[in-house]
Amino acid sequence: MTSTGPATSALHTASAKGVVPLHHPAPAPALVPDAASLALRGVHRAASDLRRGTPVLLHGPSGFLVVAAAETVSARGLAELSAMAPSPPLLLLAASRAAAVLHRPIPAAQAQLHCVAETPVALTLPPGLMDPARLRSLADPAADQLLPAMPDLAAPPPMAFAAIALAKLARLLPALVAVVPREGRSPAAEAAALDLLALPAADVLAYLNTAATTLTRVTEARVPLEDAPDSRIVAFRAADGGIEHLAILVGDPEALMAAGGAPLTRVHSECFTGDLLGSLRCDCGPQLRGAIRRMAEEGAGVLLYLAQEGRGIGLVNKLRAYTLQDQGLDTLDANRALGYGADERGFLVAATMLRQLGIPRVRLLTNNPDKLAGLVACGIDVEGREPHRFAANGINDQYLETKAARFGHLLR
Repeated sequence: MTSTGPATSALHTASAKGVVPLHHPAPAPALVPDAASLALRGVHRAASDLRRGTPVLLHGPSGFLVVAAAETVSARGLAELSAMAPSPPLLLLAASRAAAVLHRPIPAAQAQLHCVAETPVALTLPPGLMDPARLRSLADPAADQLLPAMPDLAAPPPMAFAAIALAKLARLLPALVAVVPREGRSPAAEAAALDLLALPAADVLAYLNTAATTLTRVTEARVPLEDAPDSRIVAFRAADGGIEHLAILVGDPEALMAAGGAPLTRVHSECFTGDLLGSLRCDCGPQLRGAIRRMAEEGAGVLLYLAQEGRGIGLVNKLRAYTLQDQGLDTLDANRALGYGADERGFLVAATMLRQLGIPRVRLLTNNPDKLAGLVACGIDVEGREPHRFAANGINDQYLETKAARFGHLLR
């Protein structure tokens, strides 16, 4: 007979006395994320990898592409990229940035100044430019310096646009070192061999819309505000667990909606410098506080506070754009010099939040006709536009002029 240890003997004795033996609980059934959540998760991880300087593998029907962000890639990363491919690495840039780098017009950069989806340009990187500091100079107009060699134009590889889009989602400069690995392996096998994250390029291109449609209400709290004591804040989060968007509800806009009214509503993109610090470079702070005051005076309103800093380019890139503005560019040209579109925001986020709040009908407090058109395109009934103008302060005069002349804001 096989002997038993003290623990086993005690267990058997307890069982004989009618005590149920100890056992491990059955494992809980595995939860399988839906396709949308998996796609968002992959893009979120890929954006984090780019920010850390780690390459990412994009794949699609036309093949696959390994990319790294020009502003974060290290010398070791560049060496690894060079070893992957039979041909020299490429630098992928937005056409507007490529035109500045090459000091000559690029046809794709001349079309549709407001387009956020301009065709990427590929430049062949000679050995003299395979250096992290020089690559950052090519990517960042605020760090321009004399280069030892100028790159030549090349044919953009498949999935170049998805690569640029991924850099933008990571709030990095849209400039990437890219290589097409040697043929012979599947994308999954190549990613495993290189220890890289692989994801479909299509998931990157669909990310913004997918994230917007998966927004859900997370929590709500009463937060009395200085100009609107009867206020609540509702937090929304997408399935990827990214940065939250907020809705500030002044008074009882739901009751106004139920009675047949259309609540006064403002779609406000966060502005750390203007909203929190009181920057005089923009009019964001006065617009935020003025909107809340006006809603309190009316007795009800909704302010959607969206995590879309700098018209969607992020705080760091907005600061870079400020540097370029100090050198003479206006706000639109500064964004484009960085490789971004004039306005990278999407309004499906706002429309989704309004529907979840039960407010599909609004009076929009804005000077921007694009916001009105964007909400209407996303299925929100905009019953009217309410002007929201504030006087120039002596510092933001040119900023406001640019908004009127080049963005079409109704400020005059």
